[in-house]
Amino acid sequence: MSKYRIYIDEVGNADLESSKNINHRYLSLTGIIFDLDFVKDHLFHDVEALKRKYFGSHPDDPVILYRKEILNKKYPFKSLRVPEVEKAFNHEILTYFMEWEYTIISVLIDKFEHHQRYSTWKYDPYHYCLEILVERYHRFLMDRKSVGDVMVESRGGKEDTRLKKSYRRIFEQGTNYINAEELKKVFTSRELKVKPKAANITGLQIADLLAFPARRYILKYYGKLEDKRQTFNEKIIEILKDKFYKRGNKMEGYGFKLLP
Repeated sequence: MSKYRIYIDEVGNADLESSKNINHRYLSLTGIIFDLDFVKDHLFHDVEALKRKYFGSHPDDPVILYRKEILNKKYPFKSLRVPEVEKAFNHEILTYFMEWEYTIISVLIDKFEHHQRYSTWKYDPYHYCLEILVERYHRFLMDRKSVGDVMVESRGGKEDTRLKKSYRRIFEQGTNYINAEELKKVFTSRELKVKPKAANITGLQIADLLAFPARRYILKYYGKLEDKRQTFNEKIIEILKDKFYKRGNKMEGYGFKLLP
């Protein structure tokens, strides 16, 4: 039986008070699902080779892929300031995004609309998105008659503690649509795995690279993005369209979900 792991990264913040600001209105959680054997046998080696080739990564001092630092070509990504190097790196990373075996589930919440619609809030927006993401990941595992667990990027002390408690509550009490016993059939741990990207977790680095393009695609899909620029993200989006989780031919509601 295959074992999967979903690596989750966020774009935006969970602060409802900032939701009136268009730049802070949306929060997204994006999960990248990998078979752990694929991570061990292929993904880790591919990513480490890529980092050695372009950024001089060393086992004693590994380079960690961060989307913002790569875009800004900051150390250790200064080699991308050379146009030929940037072109080669972009081509290679796009090829990997296309060839790697993974599935995406992304949840986007309009915090302003939610704040206006409901007078009470059961969980903060991050935790709510996590619950919806877990439900879809459960379906994914059931479809494949497989098991899996969940890993997120560390957000720091109190935030990590709250998030672990929230996940444990989901695992022990179930959700509005899936009871705890059904979750326990496919989830291998009641504990949420929380790791900093600095720990050189390959899956979390890939989640960091893909979370923003996934969010951009969903915003465009629902007509909530006025930015018409054709950026490098659009090249990634064209690949991701085939990577979102589907049931039958239906992607909306499974591979991505807009809340509330």
